[in-house]
Amino acid sequence: MAAPQVLPIEETHVEVDEVPQADRPWVTVVWNDPVNLMSYVTWVLQKLFGYSKEKAERLMLDVHHKGKAIVSSGPRERMEYDASRLQAYGLWATVDQS
Repeated sequence: MAAPQVLPIEETHVEVDEVPQADRPWVTVVWNDPVNLMSYVTWVLQKLFGYSKEKAERLMLDVHHKGKAIVSSGPRERMEYDASRLQAYGLWATVDQS
């Protein structure tokens, strides 16, 4: 009986040229709508996020003049929670990656 023959193992080397991108932060965006008053949007931002009146007004003016404003950023789950709270107050809010 012949001894088993050992075959050489070929090594494979895979080069990775791409470095994975770091996770981009998630943001909650409030969009302009024809329904809510500017004072109401300011009040909601103050109530939900604890923003000062000045910061809430600045964000509200971005919504009014630019069509949208980023009102919070962080982990996806938190941004989804923030968006759902804004929606419960009747604002048009979405979640996106910045």
